[in-house]
Amino acid sequence: MTSADRSPSVPLSSPALSSLPKALLVGVRLPGVSETEFGASLDELERLVKTLGYRVVARITQARATLAPTAVLGEGKLLELSALTGGSGHAGVEVERVKDKARLRREAIEAGSSESSADEDDADGDDAALDDDSRKLTAAETDDLQLIAVDHEISPSQLRNLERATGISVLDRTGVIIEIFHRHAHSREARMQVEIARLRYESPRVRESPRGRERQAGRGAGEAGLELDRRRIRDRIAELKEQLEALQKEYNVRRAQRREARRVALVGYTNAGKSSLMRALTGSDVYVENKLFATLDTTVRALNPEVEPRILISDTVGFIKKLPHDLVASFKSTLDEASEASLLLHVVDASDPSWPAQLAVTREVLGEIGANTVPSQLLMNKVDCLTDEALRALRSEHPEAWFLSAKRPDDVAELRQKIIAFFESSYVHAEVLVPFSEQRLLAEMHATMNVLGTRYEEVGVFVDVRGEATALERLGARLPEGAVRRLEDA
Repeated sequence: MTSADRSPSVPLSSPALSSLPKALLVGVRLPGVSETEFGASLDELERLVKTLGYRVVARITQARATLAPTAVLGEGKLLELSALTGGSGHAGVEVERVKDKARLRREAIEAGSSESSADEDDADGDDAALDDDSRKLTAAETDDLQLIAVDHEISPSQLRNLERATGISVLDRTGVIIEIFHRHAHSREARMQVEIARLRYESPRVRESPRGRERQAGRGAGEAGLELDRRRIRDRIAELKEQLEALQKEYNVRRAQRREARRVALVGYTNAGKSSLMRALTGSDVYVENKLFATLDTTVRALNPEVEPRILISDTVGFIKKLPHDLVASFKSTLDEASEASLLLHVVDASDPSWPAQLAVTREVLGEIGANTVPSQLLMNKVDCLTDEALRALRSEHPEAWFLSAKRPDDVAELRQKIIAFFESSYVHAEVLVPFSEQRLLAEMHATMNVLGTRYEEVGVFVDVRGEATALERLGARLPEGAVRRLEDA
């Protein structure tokens, strides 16, 4: 039995944990998915469900060529799941066969015959029997289950059939992520973005609700009522988009004001430690918690202690495997901070064995928003959780990466210097003659360049600066010809 098949249910001594509502995970291992990948995906789903405030008490897994079109799982496995939840096991098809399978399954389990169970699964087209640990679950452990989380994106009919068979609420992976976003969105922009994604997710599921079924059966006015619900959703989405566009115009003005500034965006998988790094680099009180998607609102702060010109650090929403496309689309304005940055720091949790796959997800999403051409640097965080041997191996394999722990002040100080050095590596040295009639440009030069010194003469102010070549060119276009003179560094 693989780690993916083992149930994580163990007695919990903490009263706070044991009082949480219970949830059960369902996963189907499809062809081409390794045991390691399958287990990592289920582990991540468990963390998502825990973020929602549930306690995962069991996992039901199965190997199949495809998801069962009716209710994700094969008939036999569906009956076993329903036995744990107290449901009927009936998803609305082949009633007599389901009843016969339920009787045979109960007899086989009571007889302790794993061979009989395996034979029935084979007859049903299933490749995996019920998890051994799941058989050991007590009635107290599975009593009052309130949620089934499915580690796939499933159709509205599959979701509804699972709810019929098990008698409890079901959320697929997309639904879980959207619900987390809904709970964690705080700013007005984030709340509107999440509501749009949530309405798009719920729209095709309106007809699958019990009320929708009743209306369909009634025809006539019922059909009109169902269409009215859908129209209300479409109208609400249109209204939210209009409000969001107006709000984004305000944010675009702010971003335009920062366009000349040096900007660094922290990007990466959810819970990789971006907010902890943000707090350490800027001294700000950004929200930090060991939960998935603890941060949804983009925060921009200056590098602390400040340098001249300022370097702005932005903390962006985390990415995750199978991130719903509607959420990517809804958060495009937020993610624009990444596409408009001067440098992307790809923050990776080096202690997570699946970090290469997580980095691939980050790069894929950045490609979707057009940020894959921005200069980037791989940053291995949480190295304090690695053994010396594992750290040496990572350094050898990825010599181009920067290694640190956001918890170590010395590491953060070194990262700060590396960020400054990145920008200064492309600077050119120049002397600029600013006429007395253009003194307002001095403040601008301090804001966009590194001013090394000034001297006042009869013709104006000579300013010794280091800055971006493009910034110097723009400055030269506003001054008399020859006012900007390149210098050779000693």
